[in-house]
Amino acid sequence: MPGIVVVGAQWGDEGKGKVVDVFSSQADVVVRYQGGNNAGHTLVVNGQKTVLHLVPSGILHKRCKCIIASGVVLDGEVLIEEIKALEEKGLLKTPEQLLISDGATLIMPYHKIIDQSREERLGTEKIGTTGRGIGPAYEDRASRKAILFRDLFEPTILKQKLAVALEEKNFLIEHHFRKPAVNIDQLFNQLIEMAEILKPHRIADPSLFIHQALEKNKKVLFEGAQGTLLDLLHGTYPFVTSSSTVAGSALSGIGLGPQNIDKIIGITKAYATRVGTGPFPTELHDETGELIQKKGAEFGATTGRRRRCGWLDLVALKYAIRVNGLTSLAFMKLDVLTGLSEIKVATSYKLNGKTINELPTAAMDLEKAAPVYKTFKGWNQSLDGVKKKQKLPKQAQEFVRFIENSVGVNCDIISTGPDRSETIWVKPLF
Repeated sequence: MPGIVVVGAQWGDEGKGKVVDVFSSQADVVVRYQGGNNAGHTLVVNGQKTVLHLVPSGILHKRCKCIIASGVVLDGEVLIEEIKALEEKGLLKTPEQLLISDGATLIMPYHKIIDQSREERLGTEKIGTTGRGIGPAYEDRASRKAILFRDLFEPTILKQKLAVALEEKNFLIEHHFRKPAVNIDQLFNQLIEMAEILKPHRIADPSLFIHQALEKNKKVLFEGAQGTLLDLLHGTYPFVTSSSTVAGSALSGIGLGPQNIDKIIGITKAYATRVGTGPFPTELHDETGELIQKKGAEFGATTGRRRRCGWLDLVALKYAIRVNGLTSLAFMKLDVLTGLSEIKVATSYKLNGKTINELPTAAMDLEKAAPVYKTFKGWNQSLDGVKKKQKLPKQAQEFVRFIENSVGVNCDIISTGPDRSETIWVKPLF
């Protein structure tokens, strides 16, 4: 049975955690294929909130095998804290439930120092990185200097690689950023301790494991982090993340061919949000934006930063559909719009005196783009307990129908609240 990719269709924070958690009740394997702990997925089950940064969202389901693939950059300290928190909640019964690829890149303390120091130097021109060391870790991978998860279990190789890395990194840290150098012996000892804790989760070749699961008709779900418009190659560069966030990166991050993918589900909110700096055409700077931000509890799960809020942008959504090959949408946080007298959707842009229907590829052009809106009447009826699309308020049905007709992709899942149970299944997942 081919796998299913879940990908963010906006600037991240779309609600992928909830979607993957809901989907995982039917999945055998859930794989995290890119990014690091610069993103968080918030899950709410029976009122209890769980925030995950590296562990796949399927971990809340005992029957699910969760895998962190080679495309992920891994902060071992953060992962250990996450594992301990899950164990305390009784959610991670055995180490075999969570497997970590030998080929995953490790985030080192010097990556975080460099990341944070660069942002400090940029001042008001900063990119908006979380400072978690994600970018510098991916830089080392690209320059073939990365320390991999497998190196933790080879002390001699680990010490040699640390010596080479720190010769360069400490020079940069001390002489360029004017920060204290990283001590090699202290770091080595920390990593050896980390290795002992994480060793039971080690898997040499997750690509083979997943390939064999698919051959046995297992249901496999591929989970990404961030969103399409933060993609390193196809997002609003330079205001992007350090990895490829589009659906294609699931294949490269894991080591699979395209024939292994059956569905690609894009996650989008009924409105739009963005954390950090960068162009955001439909951003609201008024009371409506404040209301959406408060009702939607729009704060970053990782950083706690306030999310910028705006109307749903169909130009951007159609772009996400194209570059990901989305086969269906999961429409999130529809309930947040309840009570608004009117709801708007951007259908095109005005740029340099012309109407355009495609997303500009340059961030400077997107910054100047003025959205053209279509306005809908709002609704006041609560969405609590609604389990069928046709039972939604008439205005909400019209709103969803317009989105589907405009982008040519159906909303097969509609979220009416944060809890796992507050979900409308229009079509079955598998």
